[in-house]
Amino acid sequence: MVRPAPALWLFLPPRRRRTQITVPYDGSASLGHVVQSLGIPLTEVGPPSVDGAAAGASRPLHQGAVVGLDPPPRPQPLPHGARFLLDVHLGTLARRLRVLGVDTSYDNDADDPDLVARAGREQRVLLTQDRGLLMRRALWAGAYVRGHGATAQLADVLDRFAPPLRPRTRCAACNGELVDVPKEQVVDLLEPGTRRRYERFARCRSCGRVYWHGAHGRRLDALVADAVRAVGAAGGGP
Repeated sequence: MVRPAPALWLFLPPRRRRTQITVPYDGSASLGHVVQSLGIPLTEVGPPSVDGAAAGASRPLHQGAVVGLDPPPRPQPLPHGARFLLDVHLGTLARRLRVLGVDTSYDNDADDPDLVARAGREQRVLLTQDRGLLMRRALWAGAYVRGHGATAQLADVLDRFAPPLRPRTRCAACNGELVDVPKEQVVDLLEPGTRRRYERFARCRSCGRVYWHGAHGRRLDALVADAVRAVGAAGGGP
């Protein structure tokens, strides 16, 4: 008998979206296997329970066992700091996280095996909306991103992990570090209007892209302010 919390119902087919599910048991499957057979990635489950006692995913079960499933507590601590890897469908979310100064790797050409290998190699949490990807045995750490559109997705990531924010310290294009530079060092790269209107600039150490607080600055200021409030409410810090 599996008792999934309502927050996990989105992973279940409609006919199984209820507080208690009877699951056939072959006598040998582990707790983790039973959970994932329902369509729920283990990354989306907090410490499960069997017959009211905490249990690990590798624990064998028995006929008549009662399994309790809840989502991970929020905010969820990040292993090895705030480092993420996003799959190919989350490019806008990647750029927004970088604007907030969150170490975010993204490659729109990476396939599933590449993502799993890179997450382990660089010890990054893989963010995706692909449940099958999260169920890969070799995945080091991952999380399902809830929401449609980058605004809702960003709100979910900030609420779940409350990562430390360092706004405007990373390149939105490549994730490289931004450093302040004198105007004269980048003046030849600027359009005439930008040269006339702005005096303060930053440049990416990795790709050389130049940044300034331009016409889009108010929109980014609002993004940063909302994110700082959200992380503070979730129990994180700037």
